[in-house]
Amino acid sequence: MPATITAEVHAVVYHNPDNGYAVVRVRAKDEPGMLTVVGCLGQLQPGEYLEITGEWKNHPKFGRQMEAISFKQTYPATEHGVVRFLKSSLKGVGEKTATDLVKRFGVAVLDLLDNDPEQLLGKGISRKKLAGMLESWQGQREVKSLIVFLHSHEVPPTYAARIFKIFGAESEAKLRENPYELAYLIRGIGFRTADNMALKLGFAEDSPQRIEAAIAYILVSQGERGGHMFCPKDKLLAEAAKLLDVHDHERLEEGLATLEGRKRVHIEDLPEQGVEQAVFLMTSYRAEREISQRLFGLVNHPAPVSEAKVRQTLPVIEANLGFKLSEEQRKAVLMACVHKVFIITGGPGTGKTTITRAIVAALSELKLTVRLAAPTGRAAKRLSEATGEGAQTLHRLLMYSPEHGFHHCEDQKLAAEALLVDEVSMLDAQLFLAVLRALPVTCRLILVGDVNQLPSVGAGNVLADLINSGEVPKAVLTHIFRQAQESSIVVNAHRINAGLTPIPSPKEPPEADFFWMPQEDPSKVQDRILEMVTTRIPERYGLNPMRDIQVLTPMHKGDVGTSTLNQLLQGRLNPKRGVELKRGYATFRPGDRVLQLKNNYDKEVFNGDLGWVEQVDPEEGSLVVNFDGNLVAFDSTELDELTLAYAVSVHKSQGCEYPAIVVPLVTQHYMLLQRNLLYTALTRARRLAVFIGSEKALSIGLNNVTSGSRLTHLQHRIRSVFGGNIFG
Repeated sequence: MPATITAEVHAVVYHNPDNGYAVVRVRAKDEPGMLTVVGCLGQLQPGEYLEITGEWKNHPKFGRQMEAISFKQTYPATEHGVVRFLKSSLKGVGEKTATDLVKRFGVAVLDLLDNDPEQLLGKGISRKKLAGMLESWQGQREVKSLIVFLHSHEVPPTYAARIFKIFGAESEAKLRENPYELAYLIRGIGFRTADNMALKLGFAEDSPQRIEAAIAYILVSQGERGGHMFCPKDKLLAEAAKLLDVHDHERLEEGLATLEGRKRVHIEDLPEQGVEQAVFLMTSYRAEREISQRLFGLVNHPAPVSEAKVRQTLPVIEANLGFKLSEEQRKAVLMACVHKVFIITGGPGTGKTTITRAIVAALSELKLTVRLAAPTGRAAKRLSEATGEGAQTLHRLLMYSPEHGFHHCEDQKLAAEALLVDEVSMLDAQLFLAVLRALPVTCRLILVGDVNQLPSVGAGNVLADLINSGEVPKAVLTHIFRQAQESSIVVNAHRINAGLTPIPSPKEPPEADFFWMPQEDPSKVQDRILEMVTTRIPERYGLNPMRDIQVLTPMHKGDVGTSTLNQLLQGRLNPKRGVELKRGYATFRPGDRVLQLKNNYDKEVFNGDLGWVEQVDPEEGSLVVNFDGNLVAFDSTELDELTLAYAVSVHKSQGCEYPAIVVPLVTQHYMLLQRNLLYTALTRARRLAVFIGSEKALSIGLNNVTSGSRLTHLQHRIRSVFGGNIFG
């Protein structure tokens, strides 16, 4: 049952500037002692008076507190309260200035801020200082007003700060004019949230704004969920009709035409793919065009390296590295040094790492400035370990910042004569375009990756499109070296890639490196995973379950999804012994294995980095994580960047290797069971791989080679450009 209190803010315990969520301590009329209020309250200051409507809840740790539903600001009634309010709320106002103002004007100073601020000038208040005071006064009031507006229209007020950053003082007016702009401009606010607001504001179900927003939303979701660069027009409009429950085909056509006229989408026929009227988001269309044109310019700009000179260096390289290259490897190294753009692809055991080391050594011997990079931190670390040279994430190499984008770009080229990028299967279209923009036309580009792995999380299928275009020189490694042939992991990876059932290792533990354990019951699959990770593998292989064994699963939900398995494995491997920190559904304890979920350039930790919790401070809501010797502190506003990592998704494992992996396969995951997912999971293992699940789920995955295919047109654009028609 909602209750309403009038309260003075005494302390702000926690505030998240990104979403406005706050925990505050207040003193309320008719309530004894200090109270705790939580909710989306914006940036509150001590001394503010609020009228808060909310529900009383009993938190298991923090006791009785009010969860705010809505609030409005009222003014302090006492001079002491006004002093506290002014010094904590206004830019440039401290204790002395606040006290002087209250002595001069009493509690009426707050009315003057609204109605006659000129009277405040004098006695230490200059026009410049007054302007700063009024700016902060107005900004706070407007954000709070926006929060109330969002509350009343069932839009999560967590987005208030981001909306205000875009629209400023006109936020409410802009949203009333077209709330669907939220879905276009603010990541995290989808069509449905904006649609709920629009319908409450009186927009018709077949309004042009609603139809246009739905079409754009479907295109965005196609890219985010399926990695597609376009959608066939007929399918797009059919999905829009279903989403909107609007079946007036003419209105849908008009909406699409308006989006095309506003340059939000591009429509073209793709006869090479048998697609009439493919619809691209304009950003996707422009990315494909620019990639193909920049690639053409890079390939065709001369920066010769003598083939004879490279041949002369190869014996020196072999001597320095201590191994002899096969004929296939020698040819790949030679071509990578000679060509401006070159691709090396192959499965496990075919020598990609060896060739990469040799290429880097050869380019260095040729006195070229070589830079090394990969899409993720873990992949960059592996590349550095393989070559003995420093490697970075592509975002770090190009000096990306959320505020300013990529520092190295068309106007500020990267200082490099050769760039080698590993794990290119993870490279999406937009990131590849950023790389091409940053490269001088004299630079060489060597791309290394396994085209049979899962494609990038972002839209596009860059590596496959480059190879399938037939225009980029490449080496496709097929020879599996004898030592690799003795590995059941390598053998079964190639069998899975061919659609064949993996075969058991002929050896016994601890030499056996692959096991398939049939189990039809998902709950029993869960039991077997826990048993394998906590007892059987550690006992038979001497591996540390906290450090060496990684569970990889296709999904986040279900009995064997990441969420459930992380809780269960944490309970077994790192039960509560002392302090812990709860945040949402996650609980962090010292010793926990955690995964970084987003790039944090200030902290120098990146999406996919694996670390271990060193310290936990429940009072401050903070913790310290050890990322390979780099101790990184996270405060209470940053904990959503971390998740437990006893079990991670196969997608998140790309670019990583683990001593041992355990992979559940159940039919509940059928939507995601694909051959390249099985292949990617298996190739993450160095010493041991255990697959547990149903024969049917394994069969689904082995036979599913089309559901994960992506709608792109890049390979055809590359062919067209290289054929001479640069406007194709």
